[in-house]
Amino acid sequence: MTDDFDAFMPGERVTISGAPEGPLSGRYFAAKDVFDIAGLPTSNGQPKWLETHPLPVRHAGAVAALLDAGASLDGKTVCDEMCYSLAGDNAHYGAPINPGAPDRAVGGSSSGSAAAVAGGLVDFSLGTDCGGSVRCPAGFSGIYGIRPTHGRVVDSGVAPLAGSFDVVGWFARDHALFAEIGNTLLIGESRPLDPRRALFPTDTFSRLPDAERPVAEAAAHSAIQHLGLETRELVLAEEGLDSWFAAFRHLQAIEIWDNHAEWVKANKPDFGPGVKERFEYAATLNDQHRAEYQPLREIARQRVSDLLEGGDAIIVMPTAPVSPKRDATNDAVEDFRARTMGLTCPAGLSGCPQISIPLADAGAPMGISLLGPRGSDEALLRLAAGLAGT
Repeated sequence: MTDDFDAFMPGERVTISGAPEGPLSGRYFAAKDVFDIAGLPTSNGQPKWLETHPLPVRHAGAVAALLDAGASLDGKTVCDEMCYSLAGDNAHYGAPINPGAPDRAVGGSSSGSAAAVAGGLVDFSLGTDCGGSVRCPAGFSGIYGIRPTHGRVVDSGVAPLAGSFDVVGWFARDHALFAEIGNTLLIGESRPLDPRRALFPTDTFSRLPDAERPVAEAAAHSAIQHLGLETRELVLAEEGLDSWFAAFRHLQAIEIWDNHAEWVKANKPDFGPGVKERFEYAATLNDQHRAEYQPLREIARQRVSDLLEGGDAIIVMPTAPVSPKRDATNDAVEDFRARTMGLTCPAGLSGCPQISIPLADAGAPMGISLLGPRGSDEALLRLAAGLAGT
């Protein structure tokens, strides 16, 4: 195992000092290599992207905000190619090691950012989350990770994937720091939350393998009890989480192709396994597919809104199954991916915030998530901090 868990981009590790005073003074963070750093290349996990895009002239908005708050940048981290994967491996830049379970994948696409935090190399890190790219690696490596409400963190200077799903998120080991970062990065209206009920969606727990489900359920019930909430079991997706996943998968792919078709056709990048096939499939989709799946997105968004609109409930659910072994078969990885995307898609479809908390272990770290109404990010961060040590 390498000392840096192969978390950082090849070459010299960039460092930029933050403002001399500020709430994050003395803290060090890393940034996924989709965030622009003035004067340095951004790869987006793809060498051809780096070659065909000019050097940034300013920092990404989130990076600038953290530097202004006193935090210092200490490295750019490896990510999955074009961020179009949950595997955590990059055919061009390598596979970061999971400090919480070295024999298992750290997950992606914010793989290096998670590894750097879980390995104690930085205090916190920036990632992006479209289909689970912060939440999953956080769960897999035993740290905190947040997918904020869509639009509540500035995303200027960040390589795009699928704009209506993309968010900037972050990782941390320490619950107090994890919450403190929100004071710097979250913008817009904050929604008050006074939860009295924990919604326990049985269809999310049923997506876990049989050996993992009782562990996750016990951890979730313990968290609910610690928060002093009443438990209400329900089915989250009456249409089935597979239907919600299908809607997410197709709408995401359409947006990705809309964003990148011109660049892909002009530059013919050498995509690695998995990413290559996903781009090829995205290229086959059209407005008929958009018309087919958009109504399902609206159904999912309305369902989550209806459940949470009163501000007196949160959803407690597994973040994802345990990460697959590094030597897992293709069939095992595909089964894992299908199970996982059915769990990560509700927040993406609804635009709601979700926090993965390191509350369970089923032979390897497993995250339990809190999902709240749009705008309740600060309240969720306080709830997550309240679960520290449970």
